[in-house]
Amino acid sequence: MTAAGDPGAGENVVAVVAALGSAAAFAVGAALEQSEAKLEERAPPLDPRLLLRLIRRPRWLLAWVPETIGTGLQALALSFGPLILVEPLLITGLFLAIPLAAALNRRPVHRRDYAVVALGGAGLAAFLLAAQPRPGIAQPSVAGWLGVALWAGPVLAACLFFAWCAGNATRAVLLGVASGLLYGVAASLLKALTAELSLDPGAIFARGQTYALVVTGLAAVILNQNALQSSRIAVPLMAIAIADPAVSVAVGVTAFHEKIDTSGVRPWIQVCAGLAMLAAMWLASTTRSDIRQAPPPSRNNGPH
Repeated sequence: MTAAGDPGAGENVVAVVAALGSAAAFAVGAALEQSEAKLEERAPPLDPRLLLRLIRRPRWLLAWVPETIGTGLQALALSFGPLILVEPLLITGLFLAIPLAAALNRRPVHRRDYAVVALGGAGLAAFLLAAQPRPGIAQPSVAGWLGVALWAGPVLAACLFFAWCAGNATRAVLLGVASGLLYGVAASLLKALTAELSLDPGAIFARGQTYALVVTGLAAVILNQNALQSSRIAVPLMAIAIADPAVSVAVGVTAFHEKIDTSGVRPWIQVCAGLAMLAAMWLASTTRSDIRQAPPPSRNNGPH
């Protein structure tokens, strides 16, 4: 048992408090974003015009205040605590986002949403606890990043392709996975650039990773708004909350040469946890949507 005076115990307390604060801030931001995104005409995935319309909405811009606070608290939590402690705590924010979004959208709260989030969160926590990812190298090679592109690119393309013709809830899950994938890749790029910044700050603008981060981050934000348009808030946020850390672990293994524990029964726990996360996404995809899309803008059909 860890002693009360152990510095590690104090660091974990800071990580837990910061992670819970981050989860609450993200919940507020996401609820504000969705309340505005659903008022816009549904946009095709990755259509930048959706973002251009949303930035004209004061409440959508206001959402970036808690989003920024949440990002800062998440970084603080990860600096004091491990991924396996911080990421499952971040998903608890969904339990706050659900009633907030319901209130803003003037919709009833659905208990099924809590069940879907609980199942997905439990699967994520079990997977990370069993995997126990360990640090690898600080700076991946070009071949390592190409390896990430070889599996992340097809997964992203598949999500976008099937989301194009899917129903509301399924579309929200697929776009949530796609945006979570991009967030995970962006976090990995930021991690590599942070290591580079500590050595040579000026060289950061000469690295292709910097511009890849900008493009990836912007695409993730657009897909996030696409997903929020499609269903109740628990559906896309649950997919994002699972895909983001899962992709971070996958990038860590393939590019940063991080190791996951495969001893004993851990692989079986990881498989069962993965199945639980897939089951949560399937249940979310079968959710009946009560989101009403904004009507298309009226056009003057009279004589010119």
